[in-house]
Amino acid sequence: MEPDPFPDELIDALTGVHRLLRRRLRPQITPQLRGAEVELLRLVVGRPGIGISDAAKELHLAGNSVSTLVNQLSRQGYLSRETDPADRRAARLMPTPAAEARIDEWRRRRSELVRGGLSRLDDKDREALGVAIPALRKLADNLHEEADQA
Repeated sequence: MEPDPFPDELIDALTGVHRLLRRRLRPQITPQLRGAEVELLRLVVGRPGIGISDAAKELHLAGNSVSTLVNQLSRQGYLSRETDPADRRAARLMPTPAAEARIDEWRRRRSELVRGGLSRLDDKDREALGVAIPALRKLADNLHEEADQA
């Protein structure tokens, strides 16, 4: 019996879109940040006050890796650490105005790129992508749950 090609085709398509967006956006926004730095920055902008261990869990990274990223982003003026009032030993990560502006710019440019690509699709393809969004979110949730159980 032949293996089902669908999982690989789906992964290739999603990875291809993500890679192209990253390559097109990266040169437009300076200074350039690595993928993990952008992921952490997006997380902190979306969830100000998140702790390092929660950020590590959310991003599926080791705590010391997130600490290194926090140090780098703090030096660049994108993150600040505040003492957690509930646990004086813990730090809460806060985005700076520079971080919020950078993420807003990144989102705007990303939306423009995707909007342009979508405009060249026919109605049927745009509708198919729209219908697929809830299923893709469920897939992400399932993969997230599996990662948490591992």
